[in-house]
Amino acid sequence: MSFTEIVFYAFSAIMITAALGVISARNPVHSALFLVLTFFATSGIWLLLEAEFLAITLVLVYVGAVMVLFLFVVMMLDINITVMRQGFIKYLPIGILVALVLVTQMVLLVGPENFGLSQFAEPALKAADYSNTRELGRVIYTDYVYPFEVASVILLVAIVAAIALTMRRRPETKYQTPIKQMMVKKSDRLRIVKMQAEEKQ
Repeated sequence: MSFTEIVFYAFSAIMITAALGVISARNPVHSALFLVLTFFATSGIWLLLEAEFLAITLVLVYVGAVMVLFLFVVMMLDINITVMRQGFIKYLPIGILVALVLVTQMVLLVGPENFGLSQFAEPALKAADYSNTRELGRVIYTDYVYPFEVASVILLVAIVAAIALTMRRRPETKYQTPIKQMMVKKSDRLRIVKMQAEEKQ
């Protein structure tokens, strides 16, 4: 067994263990931290596949931005863990059944008969000046330009829908107009009342 295979199996074991920790941890903060570890292990596997751009993007975008947002939201919300875990035992058999079905499908699709160096030749090593980012951009904008454009249109529609749902007017919601607040004068908000002084008896 080569050193690359040892590193691959090490990262794979860490990724699977961390993924199990995401769904089995009782504390939501611990689940988010396990998910961070899963992303790091996945980026390590992508580095072994010479997909440096995807590995760095996974760390910067998901670990550096998305997971930090998740952690802030989880820590700011007052989550009742006892209520959240009430149905865990009830739905555990269904979860185990779904997990077994998914594992069976993965073994049938990515098993030794359909995957491995015996079925696919080991990719050739690239030169030192090889740019993974440039090659990825070339493939996206030549071979997969139409699926890429379709995905961009779908994301654009999702963004417009999210903005429309956020900006819609509701009768029961009160809104403020910053321009009117900035143009207000002291006489509009303050009234000075002159009162007669009272003499102490």
